[in-house]
Amino acid sequence: MTADDARLARAARSLARASRLLERACGDLNLSQYRVLAAVASGHERASRIADRLAVGKPAISATVESLCRRGLLTRGPVAGDQRAVALALTPGGERALAAAETAIVERIDALARHAPDGEALLDALATLGTALDAMSAARHGTAGEPAS
Repeated sequence: MTADDARLARAARSLARASRLLERACGDLNLSQYRVLAAVASGHERASRIADRLAVGKPAISATVESLCRRGLLTRGPVAGDQRAVALALTPGGERALAAAETAIVERIDALARHAPDGEALLDALATLGTALDAMSAARHGTAGEPAS
């Protein structure tokens, strides 16, 4: 393993640990559920579009949407002009769950930044990571780099 490979492996392990930290912050939501709620709140109302934006398979999105609907956090409704499509919307409970998860996630990231040698650099790196993820998604789908949630 080269030095670059070792550095990338450390980065991968750090991301895995960070995702677990964030998932614990989400309370009774898992990260997939959080990401779907955030995507719906951002205006992505069709499950197929959410699957594309989040780079997950349609079966995984369908299962996540079904669990969120059963919990009363999402509703399904018709899409004007497309009888086959289904629009997703947050319920008031979904809005509360998303807000609570985001508050807890922000608190965890803030605590992480306070423990970092250079918290501002960490926050900048996370913002850069988000930009890179958006660019990868746009390249994969041939779209302008809109945030993937």
